[in-house]
Formats: sequence, C-alpha cells, structure tokens
Amino acid sequence: MPRRGLAALALGALVALSACAPQASGPSFPPTSGYGALPAQPPQPPREKVAVLLPLTGPQAALGPELLNAAQLALFEQGGPGFEFLPRDTGGTASGAADAARRAIAEGARVIVGPLTGPETAAVAGPAQGAGVPVLPFTNDASQASGHVWPLGLTLDQQVRRVAGAAHEAGVRRFGLAAPDNALGRQMATALRGAARDLGLAAPVVELYPAAAQPGLIAREIAGRIGAGVDAPPDSAVEMLLLGESGARARDFAAGLVAAGAAVPPLRLAGHALWGSDESLTQQPALAGAWFPGPDPAARSQFDRRYEAAFGSRPARLVGVAYDAAALAARAMRNASPGVPPVMPVGETVLGADGALRLNPDGQVQRALAVYALSPGAAPATVAPAELPGSTGF
Repeated sequence: MPRRGLAALALGALVALSACAPQASGPSFPPTSGYGALPAQPPQPPREKVAVLLPLTGPQAALGPELLNAAQLALFEQGGPGFEFLPRDTGGTASGAADAARRAIAEGARVIVGPLTGPETAAVAGPAQGAGVPVLPFTNDASQASGHVWPLGLTLDQQVRRVAGAAHEAGVRRFGLAAPDNALGRQMATALRGAARDLGLAAPVVELYPAAAQPGLIAREIAGRIGAGVDAPPDSAVEMLLLGESGARARDFAAGLVAAGAAVPPLRLAGHALWGSDESLTQQPALAGAWFPGPDPAARSQFDRRYEAAFGSRPARLVGVAYDAAALAARAMRNASPGVPPVMPVGETVLGADGALRLNPDGQVQRALAVYALSPGAAPATVAPAELPGSTGF
C-alpha cells in the first residue's frame, strides 16, 4: 500500500476511535454577527455506532491489538462516513463482556462486533437481544448461534464435512475417527456421523479414548478395530481416518498406527484446520499426504498483504475473523435507517479475509474451505479448491 494509503488508514483509524478518547475542554466563543461572521452550519445527524468488544486486558490481551487492527482495516476499506467504531475492553471474561456490551448499547451501539470466546458471547447475547442489537462474535462455538448472533469462527462441523465431502469425491467410502473423549472429539464425531449419513455412506467407525491416554499406545489398540492392523479383516477397513489430535500427539498417533502394521497409504489420514499452522507435522513420515481443511489461500494471502502494509506485521491466523465481523457490520450499517435495527446480509455471499462466507437466518455461518495435503519440505498442496457448502455432503 502506498504511503498515501497508509496515511489515510491511520487517519481513518484515529477518526474512528476519537469518540472513545476523552476530549479536552476549552473556552467557548459565541458566534459573532456582522462582517466576518461565519454562516450558520446546519446540524449534522448523529453518527451511527458499532461496538467492538475486545480482550485488551486479561489472559488474551496479546490478541486484542491485532483484532482491533483488523477491525480498523475493515472500517477503512468498507465503512462509510456515517458511523464509527466504539472499541470496548472485555478483560477476557464473560462478566467483562456483558458489562462492555451494556455500556456500548447505552452509548447507542447498533451492532456488536466480537467478543472473542463462547462464554463471553453467551453473556453478551441477552443484553443485545433485549436491545435489538445483532452480534457478530469471533468464536467458533456454533451453539451460540441464534437469529441475532452469528459466530464467525471456523467450526469443527464445517471442517469435518469439507474433508469428508472432498474425500468422498476422491472415492473414499468408509470413514473413521480417532479422537480424545473431550469437546473437540465429540464435536468431530457428531460432524462425521452427519456427513456420512448425508453422503449415503455407512456409519463411520468412531474411537473416542481418554484425553490423558498416550496417543502412540492407543493408536496400536485402535489399528485393528479400524481394519488397519496386520490381523484386521479387510472388509472392515477404514479408508480415511480423521485424527482429533495436533502437534506431537498427532505425530505420535500416526507413528503408532504404522508400528501396529497399518499401511499409510492406502489408509489415508486427515486432521483439522490447526494442522495448517503446524510445520512440525511434516516431520512424521506417516503424515505425508495427510489432508486438512483451511481457508481460501488466495483470499487469505491478499488480506495478509493488506494488513502488513497497513500495520507493518503479519497478522495472526485468528484475526481475519475480526475483519469479517467488522466488514459485515459496516455493510449492514450502510443500508440502515435511523431508529431501525440494522439488517445483516443474510443469505448473501460475502468475501471475507479467509474467502467467501454466508450468514444463515438461524445464526449459522457457512465458509468456503479448501482441502490441503501435508507436503514434507514444502508448503501444503491444495487437493480441493475452496467452495461454499451446498454440494453433496454439506
């Protein structure tokens, strides 16, 4: 971005934040009449306000400034002159988020962007609904979705369904899941069962194990039950096994499968979106070629470049959702009428920081996801392009 663009962005950010800063008071001079008097100016309509709830203090405070930067970038690129942002600190707690929401609503906020987490979102939803204020939180907790709350984070259901749909198109007919028996594992299991049902396939083999179990050891036990062990009957063989692990635990699980006699391939392994930011996974030969879902690479690359040009650093993966939320709020406010609750662009396809997305009337958010394969010594390879849900299996 040229210097002129950076200056404009900086100025726009300052203007957007000016309403939040204390204003110095000074002497007031009444207008004079006669020669040299300035003509009376017509009263200006009040500026519409959008609250941005951020963890500027507390355990997630390191994320706060980047989330705010992304929201400011959306304001600069897609906002109009008739509204402004009101950044408010949640402290990273549910009570702090609820207090921030109530204060912002009292100050006239007509849309709430944020907060970060599911518990904070749950605390904000009540006051917002009572005031007729829509909420665009950053969480991926889909249970918070409602007719006035659209969680914008990438849900596990979307991730699992995208991988399953792409694998089915590639010929996979038998799926399995191995994951800890925790919230992540149970959500992945529900998503995979739903995807298999919608694809007309047999129910997947689901293996949930204690979260404290050693993944390498548990993999050896599971290998036979998914038809991947040396003594497993071939008619029960799982063709693609999704792993609910990441980092060293994912590497150890894959190694345990091989140690138990699993042939990888033909058994295909897959994971979740966090695999896209973990280069260490390519250190495990058994994970070479393993699939995982992720955002549209072209859209994300463009967002990263714009953010870096404006703020001088690469954004964290998570902050793209703050750009999306702020851009959606700006879009709604451009067409809002004073005194009337703004209408979210439900059903429209919108291009966000991570690619296309769509808001549904029930609060669910659909995102266009690509599918990648881990490539040792290289960037992940795209095996299926980014597309919005709507095809078979979604």
